[in-house]
Amino acid sequence: MELDTKKIGYRIRLARKKKEWRQDDLAEEVEKTTTYIGMIERGERLPTLDTFVDIMTALDVTADEILCDTVSYGYQTRLYEYDKRIKELAQKEQQKLYRIMDAYLDD
Repeated sequence: MELDTKKIGYRIRLARKKKEWRQDDLAEEVEKTTTYIGMIERGERLPTLDTFVDIMTALDVTADEILCDTVSYGYQTRLYEYDKRIKELAQKEQQKLYRIMDAYLDD
């Protein structure tokens, strides 16, 4: 199995932006260069395991969140994220989404 480095980088970028950090902020936190962080986020490089753990810790995310598109069991994390986001919607919006899902799944 080949890792999709672009998806991994994209999810790291999303987590960084959610924290409202610049690449400089993350680079400083994990003691790497901004150029290296940029390469990871663009999917040009895979971090070492140590650096990956440092990034997860700094961004306060789990490896499952970052790797969910890459590993076969990642769909569970994705479903968990969907569940959290749906609960944040207004009840009317939740009901609309449930009707759409019901229509799709009833095929």
